[in-house]
Amino acid sequence: MNQRRKAALVTGAGRNIGRAVALGLARDGFGVVINGSSSRDACEAVAQEIRQAGGEAIVAMGDVGRQEECARIAAEAIDRFGGVDVLVNNAAWRPSKPFLDMSDEEWRRVISIDLDAAVWLARACLPGMVERGWGRIVNFTGMNAIHGYDGHAPVSVAKHGVWGLTKALAKEFGPKGITVNAISPGTIASDGEDEESMRRRLASVQRIPVGRLGMPSDLATVVQMLVSEGGGFVNGQMLQVNGGAQT
Repeated sequence: MNQRRKAALVTGAGRNIGRAVALGLARDGFGVVINGSSSRDACEAVAQEIRQAGGEAIVAMGDVGRQEECARIAAEAIDRFGGVDVLVNNAAWRPSKPFLDMSDEEWRRVISIDLDAAVWLARACLPGMVERGWGRIVNFTGMNAIHGYDGHAPVSVAKHGVWGLTKALAKEFGPKGITVNAISPGTIASDGEDEESMRRRLASVQRIPVGRLGMPSDLATVVQMLVSEGGGFVNGQMLQVNGGAQT
């Protein structure tokens, strides 16, 4: 009987960090479930790139800020690959708005995408991981999980929550062969930025000791290490991938 291919579910995988993570995991032999909520074309392009390189990938579009969508996305992944062995919670929404101007609806939307989705998807994927005695969850936090930023109150709250979730699940499921870790990215170059946003990012280089912006591939490499067999003794940690920046 042939051994089933291990599978990874990556949210927000149509571009930037999520895309790099999906491609990296595919190179390591994982079947990849590519999730996105806005551009199916972008997600299909990533899937096609994986297939052309000899890998296996499917697209599972859906809004991870909705519990029923998380359940459906996970179900599609499990149906195709027989289970989800690696869950990468990368999708996020980071609006900038003064605290007193933010509506309850906007607050809840940020929390649902940036925190609740990690809970809902973990609930959907963990039973299979426990049954197989092996699994990896990688949550993306960010500097908001370490420093509070004005104009980003719900993001800071959500990312602190993700960090707490990471530590709690690491302790509960570590004995079952499952590791749970978080990655806190620094300033990362991204596609499709406007000129002003890029200017701010480039200005931040002077605060980064290695003297450059991070690249999506820098984050993908760390994810690949964490989900590998060799990364199995790293559990309940937040890895800061920021070139040495302190603020």
